[in-house]
Amino acid sequence: MKLLSLAALLLLFAGGCAPVRPVATTANSPVSPELYRTIARLDSVLFVAFNQHDVAKLQTFFAEDLEFYHDKGGLANFQQTMQGFRNLFDQNKTTSLNRQLVPGTLEVYPINNYGAVETCQHRFCHVENGKDDCGTFKNMMVWRLRDGRWQVTRVVSYGH
Repeated sequence: MKLLSLAALLLLFAGGCAPVRPVATTANSPVSPELYRTIARLDSVLFVAFNQHDVAKLQTFFAEDLEFYHDKGGLANFQQTMQGFRNLFDQNKTTSLNRQLVPGTLEVYPINNYGAVETCQHRFCHVENGKDDCGTFKNMMVWRLRDGRWQVTRVVSYGH
């Protein structure tokens, strides 16, 4: 398997980390407010680590059996994804590389006897060729709850 490209990782994590509140419409109301709050908090903390370029902290959110699917970059496993993050952070040491959740787009649904699925849109910004490059993309993460610990086992990043 090939490593996710820098562009693929940039496009996956397009955006920043603000606390998220459920939208007050029936269509986006969370199935379980408690589960929604848990996953929203985890998403926020995960991307604080991303925005701070903290690979050590970031990798704790991902399971060793991670499968990361990207519509442009293909499939990557845990090791390839972590190396992709390291490369991305090394190439963007002094830039405004960050991911921000688009308000009102986070949806969380339980997966019986496993965990939860999160879908959202996020805005990702970085500097490329000396100028800001930003975009809004779709993302889905499957969270597994095992022994009281939540970790992402699958990521699907698309719409690039």
